[in-house]
Formats: sequence, structure tokens, C-alpha cells
Amino acid sequence: MDIARAPDSETGETSEAPTPPALTASPAPAPPPALGRKVRSAAQWSLINTVVMRLGTFATGIVLARFALGPAEWGVYGVAQTVLLVLLSANELGVGLAIVRWEGDARRFAPTVLTLSTLSSGLLYVALFAAAPTLAGLLGSPDAAGVLRVMCLCVVIDGIAQVPGNFLTREFAQGKRMAIDALNFVVGTSLTLLLAFEGWGAMSFAVGAVAGNVVTLIGCWLAAPGTLTYGWNPEQARALLRFGLPLAGASMLALAVVNVDTMVVGATLGNVSLGFYVLAFNISGWPVRIISEAARRVSFAGFSRLAESPQALAQGFSRALGVLITGTVPLCVLLGGLAEPVIQLIYGSRWTPAAAALPWLMALGLIRIGAELAYDCLIAVGQRRSLFLVQGLWLVALIPALLAASHLNGIVGVSQAHVLVAGGLVVPVFLLALRRGGIGVGRIARACAWPFLGGAVMAAVVLGLEPRFGDSRLALLAVGTLAMAAYTVCVLPSRDFLRGVDRPRRGRRRSSVPVPSARQDMR
Repeated sequence: MDIARAPDSETGETSEAPTPPALTASPAPAPPPALGRKVRSAAQWSLINTVVMRLGTFATGIVLARFALGPAEWGVYGVAQTVLLVLLSANELGVGLAIVRWEGDARRFAPTVLTLSTLSSGLLYVALFAAAPTLAGLLGSPDAAGVLRVMCLCVVIDGIAQVPGNFLTREFAQGKRMAIDALNFVVGTSLTLLLAFEGWGAMSFAVGAVAGNVVTLIGCWLAAPGTLTYGWNPEQARALLRFGLPLAGASMLALAVVNVDTMVVGATLGNVSLGFYVLAFNISGWPVRIISEAARRVSFAGFSRLAESPQALAQGFSRALGVLITGTVPLCVLLGGLAEPVIQLIYGSRWTPAAAALPWLMALGLIRIGAELAYDCLIAVGQRRSLFLVQGLWLVALIPALLAASHLNGIVGVSQAHVLVAGGLVVPVFLLALRRGGIGVGRIARACAWPFLGGAVMAAVVLGLEPRFGDSRLALLAVGTLAMAAYTVCVLPSRDFLRGVDRPRRGRRRSSVPVPSARQDMR
């Protein structure tokens, strides 16, 4: 079973840290017409890739939860995965994404990037190997030490794969990436299933993850030949570190925000409660992984190309947000409103305690999708300092809230605290940061208004019909179908906006002079 990669800490240059002469390229030209076609093609491949891989992961998780592993094993796996994701957020010091962001011939500085990335990843793994028993004990899972040591080998493998992988991202080569990810999934999942049914427990996840990441490294190397070459240029290294270290810090904060709840639940409530929480959190992440992950594989590269045109960037961000929210809201409403019957149907009755936390985590998942897109946009326009402050504020407010909530109301309290901090504090701060980057609240409201209205209507349909229809498979299908029909009717007025078509307003005379459609989206 494959391990979800940490969200890319997408990057951007700012006036505060100019690129030295050795890495300076000519100013970026205006985005060519072919850029739109590249982005659309890459987005389509990325969406297909993500949907196929996540459906496969979903099916694998069902098999493991029903027939091979219990809540305690899932708890150990959750601890190991959390540590891995946090390390992956900064294992290459943020320098790898200079290949995506900087103009010019990236092969000139790629050898220095590879050297820095390999060294930092290796040192991180050595530190983790030594600290694994202590770290596992602090997180309430002493049995996770061995799993940590094996699973976190992915840190080193990923550090090496960053350079060829980011060349594929730079070129929008998502078709090739889909083939690589498919091989990763087949190899990693097959090994995980084999070992799980042989009684390896949580260690089966670790071995499968390492095998899958080795396949990814080999695949990226073959798809981007000539990129795994080591070299060293001190001037380039200094420029890359100035570029990457703030981004690595922001990325680590972002991963800490997403994963600190696992640490809190494991330390305060134990492995069994952690297993239920990890299952609920993974379910809540389905929309994030299927929709948001597909978008993020192309969003940073696309935003970076539009960064020189604030109006084009604002228009592109608002439409991207509208598409993501429109596609995500119905999944969140259905999974949140039908949490208990869905979990019983898919995973079995022993996992029912996870259902109480799921509605709150679905709300968190929706917030995460918007936050991740804003994250990519803010870095593309050089708002690294604002982003670092937002993530730091989020983490500082979240830790005490989670600790208090876990003692008051278990995993449900943890879920509620997550939503309270994210919705009440972080969303307004993100809106302020986006406004400073040239994207006003009006655009964001336009992108979200119809989906949110549709979600409210859909929730009313689900909550009103589910008690009357019951929780049989046929009843769930009927409720879901009627709710989706209601949602579709509600979001129809936004179809032109989502397609990028701006119709002239009624009563307004057409001008004989063509007017760019972007002007019609201005606040």
C-alpha cells in the first residue's frame, strides 16, 4: 500500500532573497498560449492518476481493515506515517522545487540540488534511526520503533528522487508520472498485502512503502534521463539554501499542523483510539487526496507562470478554487452525513467508533483543500514570510486546543478542536494573506458561494431522508442520488464561471472593441 507523499512545499522567489548571478536567468516572458494547453493536459492526467491510485489504496485499506489488521496495528502505522510525512516535508531543505520555479536551464544547478538533497535526507534518517525508540515512546507507541526505522528509509529515497521528479513536474509530464505511480502502487501494495496476511502487522506497511518508493526513484530516473548527476557549486548552493530553507520550514509547519493530532491522540488516548482516529482521518482525506492532490501537481507550476500578472493570477486562483470546492463539497457532505452506515458497510462494525469523529473531519478536509491551494499561490507570488507566519500561528493555536479537547471528549473532541481553530482563526488569516497577494475576498466568495449553498441543501436532504430510508445499501444509494441531484441544481448557475466563460450581462450592450474576459471578473 503506497504512502501518501507530504504535500509539496511549492516555492517562489522574492525580492528579499534575490538569485545570485550564477543562477540568474532572463526575465520570464509572458505566458505563451501553449501554457494553458499544457496545464489542462497535465491536470487531466494528474486527476486520472490520483483517482485511480486512491481508489486502489481505498480498496487495499478495506481488505486490510476487514481481514488482516486491527485498530492497534493501524495506530502503530499512524504514528510511523506521521513521523515520515513530517520528515518528508523538509528532507531536501526545500531546494528541489527550485527546479520547478526558476527560469532558464535547470540542468545547470541540478547536480548541486541533488547533492544537497541527498546529504540532508541521509542526515535526517541517521538522526531518526537513533531517536526512534524515544520518539515512539513519547508518541504512546513503543512498538513503532522498528516500523519507524524501516519506513523512514523512504526519506532518503525521496531525497534522491526529488530532482528527476521535479523535472517531470516542470515539464507538466503527468502522463509519465501516472505510469510511475502505477508501478509504485502495484509493487508496494502487493508486498504490503502479502506481508500483512503473513502476520507482519504494521511492518507490512513499512516494507511496502520502501519497495514502492524504490520503484518511483527508478521510474523518475528513466523518465528524466541525465538528472541523477551529483555535483557541487558553492555559489549555487548558497542561493539554493536561501531559496529553500524558509520553504522547508513552512512546509514542515504545514505537515505538523496536519499531523499533530495523531501525536496528541497517540500520547493521550492510546493505540486503539488512535487506530479509530487514523481510519476516520484517512476517510476524511479521500476528497483531499483525489481532488486537491491532483490539482497541486500542476497548480504551483501554473501559478508560477502567472505570477507576473496579478490580474491573471487572481482570475486563475479563483477559478481553480471554484472547481476544487465544487467537486469536493458533495463528497464531504455525503461522507459526513452518512458516516456511521458508510463505515459499517465498508469496514465492518468493529470500526464504528470512528464514525463519531468523521463529520467534523470532513469539514476540516474541505478547509484543507482551500488552504493547500492558497499555500501554493502564496509561495508562487513570493509571500513566503506571510505563509510561514500563518502556519506558525495555526500550529501554536492548535496544540493546546487538541490537548484540552482530547481529555474532554476523546477523538471527537480532537476533531472539533481542529475545525474550530482552522475555521475560526486560520481561514481569516489566509484570506488576509491572499488579499495582500492581490486576490480579494470578493473573488473567493464568488468561487465558493454556489457550492456552499448546494452543500447546505444537500446536507438537509441527507439528514432528512436517511432516518426515513434506513441504512441498507439500496437506501444509501437512493439518499446519495437524491442529494447529488439537489446539489447539481444548486451549482448550475456557476457553470460558466467554472468553465472560464464570461457571458455579457443582460442589458449591457456589446462593445465593438474586444474586451479581455479577465476584466469581467474584476471586483
